[in-house]
Amino acid sequence: MENAKYLKTVVIDKLIENEATEVEDVTIDESRLNLYLNGEKTISMMCIPKDQDAHAVGFLMSENVITSIDDIEELKVSEDGLRVDVKASINEDSLQNLYKEKTLTSGCGGGVTGTADGNLEIPFNQTSFKIKPETISSEVKIFYRESELYNLTGCVHKAMIYLLDGTTVTAEDIGRHNAIDKAIGKCKLQGLDTTKSVLFVSGRLSSEMVTKAVMHRIPVIVSRTAPTYLGVQTAHKHGITMIGFARGRKMNLYTHQGRIDV
Repeated sequence: MENAKYLKTVVIDKLIENEATEVEDVTIDESRLNLYLNGEKTISMMCIPKDQDAHAVGFLMSENVITSIDDIEELKVSEDGLRVDVKASINEDSLQNLYKEKTLTSGCGGGVTGTADGNLEIPFNQTSFKIKPETISSEVKIFYRESELYNLTGCVHKAMIYLLDGTTVTAEDIGRHNAIDKAIGKCKLQGLDTTKSVLFVSGRLSSEMVTKAVMHRIPVIVSRTAPTYLGVQTAHKHGITMIGFARGRKMNLYTHQGRIDV
């Protein structure tokens, strides 16, 4: 099994109707990933030790520390998988803002961001990209059905980017923000265009989840669950189509509904 190395076994007492049975259970591995930028430690992130290169790229670009994949000169993951070294041309102001703000996000795993104040200087997203509601419904089913680590442990979040040609790029992690960064990082490393795409996420649509779509010009973001008020306001302000409670053939369209081709 491909994901077996990210699993750990624990012994538990399983209680059913006041009768306890000792059984083995499966949990997810959780490690501290240290990110070094131009030789200096930038941040540590608790995550699943998987797709670390994509995680680093997605995080740095989401924070505007790196503005283009072409800015990266070298990217190396250590043999133990717990350190990523990136050599790149950087936006020093964004890096200092990350150190200064260090806002603890509402995402699982306690993510940190420097772009959560709602004052992003990002152009309004005016793309003419559209997607049919039946495509969204179909992809939501696939999104949850094909989630091996979640099915095994019930302990991870998932992100998926659906591209214009039907290609999908997915990632899983203990934190929603990590999963999004990994999925976006994979796209950037493969040279894929996210400006005409849909971001599917597990969990609520809070402001920092929407902000990642804003930073990467992703026009549509979808979840089976609810948004926060600030999440809705962020999507409205920056031209992001927000869809919540996408279940079966039903969904709630919160902002910029014109991209849903009904």
